[in-house]
Amino acid sequence: MQRVKFYLFISFVFTSIFMEAQDYDYGKVSKQELEQRFSPIDSTASAEYLYKYRKTYFNYIAGVGFSLVTDVHERIKIYNKEGFEYATKKIRLYKDGNEIEDVYKLKAKTYNLVGGKVEETSLKKEGKFEMEISESINENSFTMPNVKEGSVVEYRYSINSPFIYNIDEFIFQHDIPVRKIEAFLDAPEYFVFRMNVKGFINVVPKREQFNKTLDYTQRVASGGSSSAGVGQGLGRTTQVRGNVKYMSNVTSFHINNIQPLKEEPFVNELSNYRSGVKYELSYTQFPNSNKEFYSRTWEDVVKTVYKSSGFGEELKKTNYFKDDLNNLIKGLTNDQEKVNAIFSFVKSKVKWDKTYGKYTRQGVKKAYQNGLGNVAEINLMLTAMLDFAKLESNPILVSTRSNGMPLFPTREGYNYVVSSVKINGGIILLDATSQNSLPGVLPFRALNWEGRMIQKDGESAIINLYPINKGSIQTFQNITLNENGTAIGKIRNVYKHHQALSFRNAYSIKKEETYLSKLVEQNDGIEIENFEVKNRNDLAKLPIESFDFITESDIDVVFDKIYFSPLLFLSIKENPFKLEKREFPIDFSFPFENTSISIINLPEGYTVESLPEAMAIGLPNGLGSFNFTIMHVGNVLQLKVLKKINFPVIPAEYYPSLKEYYSKMIEKLNEKVVLTKV
Repeated sequence: MQRVKFYLFISFVFTSIFMEAQDYDYGKVSKQELEQRFSPIDSTASAEYLYKYRKTYFNYIAGVGFSLVTDVHERIKIYNKEGFEYATKKIRLYKDGNEIEDVYKLKAKTYNLVGGKVEETSLKKEGKFEMEISESINENSFTMPNVKEGSVVEYRYSINSPFIYNIDEFIFQHDIPVRKIEAFLDAPEYFVFRMNVKGFINVVPKREQFNKTLDYTQRVASGGSSSAGVGQGLGRTTQVRGNVKYMSNVTSFHINNIQPLKEEPFVNELSNYRSGVKYELSYTQFPNSNKEFYSRTWEDVVKTVYKSSGFGEELKKTNYFKDDLNNLIKGLTNDQEKVNAIFSFVKSKVKWDKTYGKYTRQGVKKAYQNGLGNVAEINLMLTAMLDFAKLESNPILVSTRSNGMPLFPTREGYNYVVSSVKINGGIILLDATSQNSLPGVLPFRALNWEGRMIQKDGESAIINLYPINKGSIQTFQNITLNENGTAIGKIRNVYKHHQALSFRNAYSIKKEETYLSKLVEQNDGIEIENFEVKNRNDLAKLPIESFDFITESDIDVVFDKIYFSPLLFLSIKENPFKLEKREFPIDFSFPFENTSISIINLPEGYTVESLPEAMAIGLPNGLGSFNFTIMHVGNVLQLKVLKKINFPVIPAEYYPSLKEYYSKMIEKLNEKVVLTKV
């Protein structure tokens, strides 16, 4: 083991020295890079960024103005087949009306070592792709050719953007190691930015100033001829060239040997915690001009969104549904009944087209007529219907989990909208895009910290998106243990709230075969018969799953003794929390309370020699608890296990306690009952 560590250390030192002398010019891939077999930073990595370069700067075009240009150059080593995914690059491009970002000067090559020589394969047209992600985002992508284990891929390109106020995040950490980063922001003194650092790497920028000159062209009036008389001198313009000296502010980052941000269980969105820098344009001040402020509050953002024709105006439209809705709620006097009826009606009337966005595309009326719409059309329609039914309803702007947490108050921070209704002093959240969701049960994509409720006066309020009600699974088992080391039994699971949503999403008639295969795999290869699901589509009732099983899991027969874990295949075998230290919160998505009750019939001729002791442990500050009790009554064991997590998100400071809690719980669940033959 010490020899392996020493070898890795020597490899790391050698690689670091080599890195300092390495030529990172495009096309200058070395034989040493191709021969390298693993990353010196993380020997388990499937790929590694050998070099990441980015420079974002402002380009001035006479007569047009400034645009934002970003130059990118990246070199990646592919160590094994799992790393092939890094041979595909996806570039997101933003658009707003006629303004659109574009990619140009793309060059890309794959390098392989063949017969001791470096072989190059250039990217061809068939490896490039374009697609529309949403009404405001396009995606250009390319997949590198001739990629093999050991390949190095390299590409460079530039992005031209008219959105001078929006600088894409500088990303310093990925799920693979990064050997070397060079990143620059070069901004004229006219643009003043606020820098926000995120993540857990100590990033220290270098700041420099340089004198530069900006050339410009403009037309000025040159006047007319005074001898021509009144009305004769129409005046002329003359093109004048000049230049302006200004100060350029350059911020640079030079970082080496960055550890990967590895996937861990119960993480909201890993990219929320990766190290990087985000810039917000605070204000501009051009020569002989006043400051123009770009920084704004969330209230400013909300008012802008609400005034949009694709948002606020859509909420006012009611003629297209009012006859149908009046018939639907006729005779309903209970507010909750109205909410349930309207929510179910929208879900059945308009299906989701799987696209995100806070603005409508075709409009709510056309979506209603066509039976298909984006998330804004569906949930703004739902909000308008609830409001029409004299219920207090407002839309809520949301940033989905995949979109991350918005750092600055910008319109781009939110990419989704849900609805809300106030009943009996409480607020219920609704999302009619999910066929399996219920009032108060948002789909998991929308469970991302906080949203902003937009009220009718244009004001806004922060809304917690996480549920208060605990999701639950109630498990009932009746087991007969045989002296040959097998067990037969019946199991019934009852799902509630978000656990019901999870189950319904995972199971459907179309997916039953796949679901059963996973069920067998996840439960130590048990044999399943008489599988049945009740209330699968009846959302007013709890879904109930039941089946018969035969298992040998966790049962050992040794001479005249039988050893078995009382939960059999339902025991948790492995602690999901393995790191010594965790930097970011533990996100369970929703609080939960899972109960398991088992009746275990013992084989004839055996007596209980020993039972696991009862246990009751808790997490600090009421974050969660675990209870284990087992009793021997006649020839039967009665087991009850209760697991509670009382909050959807647990701060990272409690990670050591949570890890220890899980260790003790798993140890208890796997303790053996010992039976002795009489």
